[in-house]
Amino acid sequence: MYTHKRINNFTSNSSDPTSTTRTQTSLFSNMYLLTMLQAFVTITLVMLLKKLITKQNNKKLSLPPGPTGWPIIGMILAMLKSRPVFLWLHSIMKQLNTEIACVKLGNTHVITVTCPKIAREIYKQQDALFASRPMTYAQNVLSNGYKTCVITPFGEQFKKMKKVVMTELLCPSRHRSLHQKRAEENDHLTAWVYNMVKNSGSVDFRFVTRHYCGNAIKKLMFGTRTFSENTAPDGGPTAEDIEHMKAMFEGLEFTFAFCISDYLPMLTGLDLNGHEKIIRDSSAIMDKYHDPIIDARIKMWRDGKRTQIEDFLDIFISIKDEEGNPLLTADEIKPTIKELVMAVPDNPSNAVEWAMAEMVNKPEILLKAVEEIDKVVGKERLVQESDIPKLNYLKAILRETFRLHPIAAFNIPHVALSDATVAGYHIPKGSQVLLSRYELGRNPKVWADPLSFKPERHFNECSEVTLTENDLRFISFSTGKRGCAAPALGTALITMMFARLLQGFTWKLPENETRVELVESSHDMFLSKPLVMVGELRLPEHLYPTVK
Repeated sequence: MYTHKRINNFTSNSSDPTSTTRTQTSLFSNMYLLTMLQAFVTITLVMLLKKLITKQNNKKLSLPPGPTGWPIIGMILAMLKSRPVFLWLHSIMKQLNTEIACVKLGNTHVITVTCPKIAREIYKQQDALFASRPMTYAQNVLSNGYKTCVITPFGEQFKKMKKVVMTELLCPSRHRSLHQKRAEENDHLTAWVYNMVKNSGSVDFRFVTRHYCGNAIKKLMFGTRTFSENTAPDGGPTAEDIEHMKAMFEGLEFTFAFCISDYLPMLTGLDLNGHEKIIRDSSAIMDKYHDPIIDARIKMWRDGKRTQIEDFLDIFISIKDEEGNPLLTADEIKPTIKELVMAVPDNPSNAVEWAMAEMVNKPEILLKAVEEIDKVVGKERLVQESDIPKLNYLKAILRETFRLHPIAAFNIPHVALSDATVAGYHIPKGSQVLLSRYELGRNPKVWADPLSFKPERHFNECSEVTLTENDLRFISFSTGKRGCAAPALGTALITMMFARLLQGFTWKLPENETRVELVESSHDMFLSKPLVMVGELRLPEHLYPTVK
């Protein structure tokens, strides 16, 4: 009892405050160290656990199936021996019986996809992760160092140019305001074909459809359909326009043509497969015709001699930033215009040529298409853009053509901005993803009797057939952040071209020919031989416009 009291008295009545403070400080210090130690151990365990889980997940997630290839160069040697490359890539997928594959070219993983479900997973569910483009020699040349919209990798420049294109050039109000220029080119097409039919009867559909599309985009872009001072009296293209068109298609063909230096950059400049020179020459020819017009127009706006917007070029030049200064430089305007001019002719012209070839072999489809035009429009006026919503069978034919005869084997590559998981496979950052236009449209899991040309398959419960395909069962104008920027313009051009050719003329094959050989070229998706047919007038002559 005494002892206990003494201790309590000693504890409570201690007269040494310094000792008490030291004791308390020591206790707090020990508690702080213990807490820090516990936190450190906890964080360390969490990190080790996360690393272990990640390591286990990485083991579970493998690359899509595909050939292993050699160190450093991957499957480059096989690619060089296997031209065209798109046939080689498709053959690999068939051998492996897979709808997603991975082929390593240099240090780049090239992911090919033939399944609409996987395509939607990439282009819809993970669209933002695959919103970039590869960096290639051709793109660098054509885009003036990646200053454009369509083929420029994801970044601030891409976002700037896409905003300009989408909000200023291709918005609905601008599409409506430029209707008259498109109408002029529709009449010019009818007048030009009328002259050919009257003079010789023979018409090269590839030549006509390509130049109609070229004329239309030149009229929208520059306000003129020709680069020549002297126009052809029958309405056909001049030598300058033909040279320009040839350069455009060569540029398109070799922009994403599996150039060896794009996968092994140390070979850039050696031009081992000749792609680099073709791109430089094609770009230079287009610049030869575009740049003088652009430079002169910029000067006119600067000097106040032009103040009204009449075409796309005027829009590019007149756009201002927040401080009232020109938003775009000439170095941005020139390659962007070149890119947009190149983007128009190939898809519509290819589709109309193939559609006509298919219909000549199936006269019942041709007859039904013409009957629809006669029912909707009649024979007392020419078909106009306002008739497009009612021409559902024509659009079903075009949809079927996009499905069965795409313009290219693959779409423009998308690049993964970070590691991703697709269909249970690991897709590394920087991988190039290619959707197979060819196999998407012929996938037997999606399409019954996929190799047959059946426009009726595209009719559904909707009252109007459209050319866009958002479910990626085939590709018409693509979709997503890097999809086609102008489906309305594309729909107007291709449908009007198709309708005017069917309404104004009756078509048959030349003498001694009974069928068109529906075979693709050995190196691309075009018809192996240009479609040539003989036309006859089917409307009163006073309805046909004259060349202006």
